[in-house]
Amino acid sequence: MFTKRIGIDLGTANSLVWLAGVGVVLNEPTVVAVTVEDNRVVAVGNEAKEMLGRTPGNIMATRPMRDGVIADYRITEAMLRYFIDTVAGHNRFFKPEVMICIPTGVTQVERRAVLDATLSAGARVAYLIEEPLAAAIGAKIPIAQASGHMIVDIGGGSTEAAVISLGGVVVHKSARVAGNKLDEAIAVFLKKKYNLIIGERMAESIKMTIGDALSQKLEVRSLKLDNPTSSFQPQRLTSNLQPPTSKMEVRGRDAVTGLPHMIELTSSEATEAMMPVLHQIIGAVKSALEETPPELAADIIDKGIVMAGGTSTLQNLDKLMTTMTGVVCHVAEDALLCVVRGTGVALENIELYKRSVSKR
Repeated sequence: MFTKRIGIDLGTANSLVWLAGVGVVLNEPTVVAVTVEDNRVVAVGNEAKEMLGRTPGNIMATRPMRDGVIADYRITEAMLRYFIDTVAGHNRFFKPEVMICIPTGVTQVERRAVLDATLSAGARVAYLIEEPLAAAIGAKIPIAQASGHMIVDIGGGSTEAAVISLGGVVVHKSARVAGNKLDEAIAVFLKKKYNLIIGERMAESIKMTIGDALSQKLEVRSLKLDNPTSSFQPQRLTSNLQPPTSKMEVRGRDAVTGLPHMIELTSSEATEAMMPVLHQIIGAVKSALEETPPELAADIIDKGIVMAGGTSTLQNLDKLMTTMTGVVCHVAEDALLCVVRGTGVALENIELYKRSVSKR
């Protein structure tokens, strides 16, 4: 009764912390600033993100998670300790129980790295739960039923598409492309087309401000891709779309002159830049659907696909995915919080979900 129970969604872009009995208590970027000389942690979260691309030579701001898994073990451990200390307090007599979610397709070595980092950071017991299961629980999908449900968790580093039935993952596909790859695609597009070099914060700002998964040109192309004999009619979804008119001023450095430069970018250009990555994300969803048993596929057609994760809130991504897959897609309520909420619910009802988690 004295032990605090903490659920952590350790994401590539953002980390969220759930405290049992309270709810979400922390939502910070997964960024850590360390000194170059002695690797001492200077800042974590929002404070460290402000330093990205602006640090002097003796400080390095870095993302310790890459593609949904640990890229720098020591810095990840320091970040986990910061989260646990913030929530449970520095001077604690009882160590907390901590549950962390991981992508479905990770290796045993990557699983062990997460468990070891969690225990070293001050946890008494460490649990692991797979991201699609946590996202499904957080989206209030009845996963225990003998019925197929499809969840697509699109985060910062990876896309997880999974079909869930009877409390377990039946089919899953993981693609290490998601929000961060969209940012990179925008930066590469601007460098090629305008000789403009931008930082990752500016690329993320473009995606969030004028990013759109559909444009007028792509609307026509997606209709051609659809099966003409299918009973599903994508025209209903796309006929009301207006031509994209939003623009944004983008500031960066000119690759030719080396001087600061500014251009005006339209949302249709942002769509053009992101489209190759969006096709990879949808490709993972299609691969999962192709391997789904027929009975479960019939259930998914009835219920549709549920989308969770921060990147799933990209404007019109649900409509693009509906058009490309032929299955109605909808974004879960509070999509960014689905995984951490599901982790917290599983932790608070550990006996109910013990078949779905691993413990150490």
